[in-house]
Amino acid sequence: MIKVGDRLPAITLMEFVEVEGEGCSLGPNPVDVTTASAGKTIALFAVPGAFTPTCSAKHVPGYAENFSELKAAGVDEIWCVSVNDAFVMGAWAREQKTDGKVRMLADGDAAFAKATGLTLDLTGKGLGLRSNRYSMLIQDGKVASLNVEGPGKFEVSDAATLLAQIKA
Repeated sequence: MIKVGDRLPAITLMEFVEVEGEGCSLGPNPVDVTTASAGKTIALFAVPGAFTPTCSAKHVPGYAENFSELKAAGVDEIWCVSVNDAFVMGAWAREQKTDGKVRMLADGDAAFAKATGLTLDLTGKGLGLRSNRYSMLIQDGKVASLNVEGPGKFEVSDAATLLAQIKA
């Protein structure tokens, strides 16, 4: 399992972009984790699935609501990673109103989850291999803090906990 001091895996995630912008086409665009995290402080949190109850009611809203405080504390970007496709993550971003606050990144084949060692097998619940619920503070591509939840828990990966760690 990835730990504090480790570099993020050199994986490509996907991001759905609704509006054509600077060099970004419409539709899913690749996000090279190594390049995208270089020189930045990132609050990254991962969830088992888009549109799932805890993820939609607590996890994503907490980071969106704490956007300004996280930015003021030195966070350049907030990333939400889930084992879903980019289209689902794009629809979830619209529903959660995360535009301009949280980058909703798809780990469609669980490559990032596998590379970090933070997988969650929900095959028995019809969801297959997913990401565990966790948060990380990333500084220049390296893990500065890591908060992994126990099974079925939502106690340490919330925005308030990560914000307190940043300020400490």
